[in-house]
Order: sequence, then structure tokens, then C-alpha cells
Amino acid sequence: MTADLDSAQRFYGAVLGWTFRRTRLGERLSFAFRDGAPVAGLGALAQSLSLPAAWTPYFAVADADVTAARIRERGATVAVGPLSFGTGRAVLAADPDGAVFGLWQGEILRDWGVGRGTAPALLELRTRDAFAAAIFYGEVLDWVGESPESCVVAYEHDHVVLRHGNDTVARIGGGAVDGDPDPHVRPRWHVHFRVPDLEAAVEAATTAGGKVVSPVETSSASRWVTLRDPEGALFTVLAPQG
Repeated sequence: MTADLDSAQRFYGAVLGWTFRRTRLGERLSFAFRDGAPVAGLGALAQSLSLPAAWTPYFAVADADVTAARIRERGATVAVGPLSFGTGRAVLAADPDGAVFGLWQGEILRDWGVGRGTAPALLELRTRDAFAAAIFYGEVLDWVGESPESCVVAYEHDHVVLRHGNDTVARIGGGAVDGDPDPHVRPRWHVHFRVPDLEAAVEAATTAGGKVVSPVETSSASRWVTLRDPEGALFTVLAPQG
């Protein structure tokens, strides 16, 4: 969500190489594409809402009312919805530790996904208690089951890891601090976007008014760094090692 949709499109187009298309959901929302595949949605914040610009993961559900009820039953918050929105119904919620996420019941663009191709590389939840969060989301979203949409949950390197087939789609880690003045530390969902060249993406971001907010981190396969866009929304760019 952004206060200025046109400016956000210019920024993310320059940094991540995205192109944009308006949708049947209205003029205030556009979808971002890379190499022809959908990677994200950008929506203009209503003037009446005093919400910060931020990246929020939306999880597809079969029934928004049932899922919203599960959220409330587990002591979490349904802030908005379920509301009819274009071709579906949407919910904005916060988990028991305050991390914001959304639900979507309805039409989904073909080839939408996480963890493969040009799609977002990973959704990461930084929270107080990784196991408690995994139980909450697992129960609310039916992560574990027998259907083709279900996922495999494992504990690896101090994180709860969620996989669908061969794709790692989410990672949950503990240690976030409630009330910390740094939003990077508070419980929150964080999105990792793929780029072919980390330094080029960082240079494009700073040139376009963004900021670097973390040191470059590395693994055997990749390198990544967290950035803040001109409106304050945090995101991570990730590139292959070498």
C-alpha cells in the first residue's frame, strides 16, 4: 500500500525491473510483472486511512468469513473485512503479536506464486515465538493437510520453514521485540524480492530516494540487503551468490 501509486511504480520499476498493469479491481490498484509473470500488487491508500506505506502478504483462502472467524477465535485481530473488492473478497488482519497480513478469496492471476522463477523469493515472519506463530498460521490457513494446496512445515536453522512442493515459500523466525521503535525489529512480515545484481539494485534504490537499512548478508547460494523505499516501506532484495 502506498500514498502515491505513480511514484511507487516509478521507484519499483527502476529498482526491480517491474512493469505494471491496471486491473479489474479498479484504478487504485495495479499488478507488477517481471518477465511476464505477476510478482506483486500495488494499491493506493485511501486519503481517509492513516496507514503507513508497507508491503503486506495476502494469503489465498477458500472462504474469507471462515478464516476471519478462525483469526478472532485465536485472539488475533480482524481490522478490515471481509469486504467485497472487485473479483473477490479481502481481509486485513494482525496476528496475536501484531504482524499484519491479508486474506484473499477470489480470482488469482495465473502463474502467481512465491519461491520460484521471478516471483518473490520468500515471505519471512519475524516474530516473538516462531513455534506459536507457526501453530497460529497453520490453524488459520490450513497449511498442513492432504490437499494439493497444503504445505510441509519443518524446523531448520532456528526457523520454521514452510514449503509447497520444491518451493520454500515462507520462513518464521523468533526474537522480534514488541514496542521496539525500529519497525525492522518489531513483529512483522517481510518480503524478499529477487534481483539479478544486488549492487545495481541498491544503487537504483538510493538514486530514486530509497535507503539501505541493513548490511549485506550472505549464504552459500545468495546475497541480500534490506531497503526502505521513499515512503518508508521495508523490503529485501536478494541476488544469487557470485
